[in-house]
Amino acid sequence: MLARFGEIDFSNSRSVFAYTLRLAEGALDLSWHHCGTTAEFLGEIFALRIATARFDYNEARHSIGYLVNELLENAVKFRSPGDIVIESSFDGGLFEIRVTNLIGEETAARFKDMLAQITSRDPGEMLIERIEANAAGASPGGSGLGLLTLMSDYGVRLGWTFDPRAEGNAIRLQTYAALKLS
Repeated sequence: MLARFGEIDFSNSRSVFAYTLRLAEGALDLSWHHCGTTAEFLGEIFALRIATARFDYNEARHSIGYLVNELLENAVKFRSPGDIVIESSFDGGLFEIRVTNLIGEETAARFKDMLAQITSRDPGEMLIERIEANAAGASPGGSGLGLLTLMSDYGVRLGWTFDPRAEGNAIRLQTYAALKLS
């Protein structure tokens, strides 16, 4: 059964500036290096395209790059073997991105539990609680700090779908994010 968390609807039209990348599973293996490089690339591509008197180039590049990097790091860190697809667009001040990858059933169950927590409360309050728990050593990995930072500090709207109809025992995870640039 398809499970959903957060906001998963895109509002940018299909005729806007958009970019799709596929990080292919293969001989080079997907790693942290690919996250940073891809995030910088997309941050630069979109910032150059949208830099006007209305949108600050540096702010756009940083915010988009940070958002992309956080989502890609999660996709690489928790994925099952397979490609990662990144679909991104910009229209009227709104940057939207969808990252699609495969994850295992156990990972999906843990992630759903975490998402149920972070989507049910104020992200700013939860961010402070999680930072304090991490500092005290009371929080193991997978605390959601990156996602909470995006939601609290950047005002990013996030959503997720888990589709168990993927190949093998894997679940297709789609992560949606919308960032309003000012």
